Amino acid sequence: MSLIISNIALHFISKKQESGEVLLTLGPEEIETDAKITAFVDGLHTIYNGKGSKAYGSFSAMPAQASNEEGVSIARFVDLMEGYLGERQSFYQFSTQAANTLKNEIEKYDLEESGYLVVCHYEYMGGRYLLVAVIPVSEHYSVDGELNISADQHLDTNKLQLAARIDLFDYQQNASGNRYISFIKGRAGRKVSDFFLDFLGCEEGLDAKEQTQTLVQAVEDYVSVNQLDASEKQQTRKELLSYCKEQKASSQDVSVQEIGKVIGHTTTDNDGNEQDFYQFCQQQSYPIEESFPHDQTVVNKITKYSGYGSGISLSFERSHFGQDVVYNPHNDSITIYKVPPNLKEQLQALLASNESNELSEQIDE
Repeated sequence: MSLIISNIALHFISKKQESGEVLLTLGPEEIETDAKITAFVDGLHTIYNGKGSKAYGSFSAMPAQASNEEGVSIARFVDLMEGYLGERQSFYQFSTQAANTLKNEIEKYDLEESGYLVVCHYEYMGGRYLLVAVIPVSEHYSVDGELNISADQHLDTNKLQLAARIDLFDYQQNASGNRYISFIKGRAGRKVSDFFLDFLGCEEGLDAKEQTQTLVQAVEDYVSVNQLDASEKQQTRKELLSYCKEQKASSQDVSVQEIGKVIGHTTTDNDGNEQDFYQFCQQQSYPIEESFPHDQTVVNKITKYSGYGSGISLSFERSHFGQDVVYNPHNDSITIYKVPPNLKEQLQALLASNESNELSEQIDE
């Protein structure tokens, strides 16, 4: 396993239903990083990486200290983290102070939020990270040998929503950057930034979705300038999709320069010089970073059109549009000329069944 844990802390935050008081239960001062803990963090790392709805930002330039309603000073998360990284305090002290800061934010917003606060400093594939997450608790049931049913609670990592990760290498080398913090975007109808980002003192920076949309548009412009035929255009899109999937799987940024090598076509500039995709982007001055964490859901749409509504689901490759799949905007209809074999079998069986039913009705009459 390539994940190495430097330090980890676990605390529990809950709220009394009667009084509304927010309770903080501190965990042990030291957690032994055995195989189970390492596997747990590795699973958490994988789940976090798999979340598609992530945004990116940096620590905001807020005042050095704030105060709660009792007038007690609340230090910024970044200052607490710096105290730990600078070895001015232990990891446990850092985590408990951070937990109190989170408790203060939950009280301020009068939220029903509860769960286990995990703070973990770890290394993975040469990167150094600080993961901060509130993991919800769910109830599960078990049956013993005598068929007695009992209930218990477990950490429901699959429902992870309140989580952020700081790329410590990026932060320490480029503190003025705008993307060394990544975080999961809020659930529908609720913004994480209401309290979790305030707890971290984080403000949104780089817009991964916008950057990815610009990249996709640049690729479409590039294949058009090259005057590629339909199959070549589709192949170029697939090459981009494959590259982005590989980068996503390894938690790496996409690089416009690398994409220039992946896409095997070149075009000619106004002076008659050949240029690859990277040079094309530079000449056209697209508002795009040299490298950036991309939004995979945007790239996934580059090779296919798909939609769902009113009980109908339809998906097809872009190369079929206008040939095997024709859309008529005048009567809002789609004609499919090459029906997939498995769908064709179902439709033929349905027709045969309908004919049989009609025949039975005629005999009964």
